[in-house]
Amino acid sequence: MGEGAGVLAAMLSSGIGGASIGVTRFIAGNLDPLAIGAFRFGIGFMLLLPFALIGGRSWPKQSDWSRVAALGLLFFGAFPVLFNASLAFTTAARGALALSTLPVLTMVVAAVFKVEHLTKRKALGVFTAMTGVALALLAGFSEAPAKAWRGDLLMVLAALCMAIYSVASKPFIRRSDPITFTVLAMGVGAVALALASTALGSFEAVRTFGAGQWIALGFLGAFGGALTFFLWAFALKRTTPTRVAISIAVNPVAAALVGALLVGEVVRWNLSIGIVAVVAGIWIAARPDSVSAGGTKGR
Repeated sequence: MGEGAGVLAAMLSSGIGGASIGVTRFIAGNLDPLAIGAFRFGIGFMLLLPFALIGGRSWPKQSDWSRVAALGLLFFGAFPVLFNASLAFTTAARGALALSTLPVLTMVVAAVFKVEHLTKRKALGVFTAMTGVALALLAGFSEAPAKAWRGDLLMVLAALCMAIYSVASKPFIRRSDPITFTVLAMGVGAVALALASTALGSFEAVRTFGAGQWIALGFLGAFGGALTFFLWAFALKRTTPTRVAISIAVNPVAAALVGALLVGEVVRWNLSIGIVAVVAGIWIAARPDSVSAGGTKGR
């Protein structure tokens, strides 16, 4: 399975991730960000662990453990706290649009670490996508919750965590296996979130949960945790970080639909235009550059 399989896996991961934004928004008012993350990645870890232990899969080398653990704390620790906290202030659709800055941030991080070149075509796509995000967020300011800008900012910071993880994790995934790498990194983040949640009493709120909230947590763990991030790691092993990040265009559409179904959010004209602009910008950035004289394409 080659790059095409990686791109498809990334798109599926982003679609499920978008649905997870809507589901997180559904329970964000009843459970704090630490506890949501602890449930999401704790359940995800337990579901993925049996698959990691069978089939003689290659685990990250011991010399890589500290860096894998650091990436786990960043992505499965800091990312969910920022992600979940943002949805206490903003809507699912706006949050997904803010998360759509991921391709931009990934291109910049990849260029800084000299993993990929930031070409003119990618820069044009970045500008188009960012314009769409800005239009959607600013034009809808009067219709958004009072503190929506805080949620938007937190989601952009969450996207930065994801961008760093996507670029920095690729060599470790290549040296091991997508499942074993994800299990190790997710386990570190889940333990950190569970310890913090226990110390702060964050789990007390679940005593009043009904069937709907438990189903939402189950979805976040099985699909938003285990499946989403396995597919993300699978994609990173088979294609470039920027091409994986570009798939995030699927995210706002899924988030807007789930947000409308679960919490009655309305998709207004500015959000619709923003989604179109984001998709257009990502399409421009994803297209290969002209073949150079040396016969290679810009990446």
